[in-house]
Amino acid sequence: MTEGLHQGDILKIEGINKPVLVVSKDFFNQTREIIGCPIYDKGMEGPLHIFINAEEVQGYVQCEKMALLDLKVRGHLKIDRIHHADIMNITDAIQGIFDYI
Repeated sequence: MTEGLHQGDILKIEGINKPVLVVSKDFFNQTREIIGCPIYDKGMEGPLHIFINAEEVQGYVQCEKMALLDLKVRGHLKIDRIHHADIMNITDAIQGIFDYI
């Protein structure tokens, strides 16, 4: 179990094959529910597929596949963390999904 879930953390979550990037803000994560996006090791970069290269994990964050995950009922482990600039790029891409015309 991971203490203090933070935006930008990369988690291994029980029942999910891919690493998951925490995209929700820290105040939201205090409930131990997060919004996360899977990281695929293969893919092509695009507006919603953002390449990251952290210490232990590299791949494509698939922003359109974000999901609410309840970590109170799933085992999880923090395995890495992305850089602040990557967090900004990814949250901008997610926000773009919901922008007006």
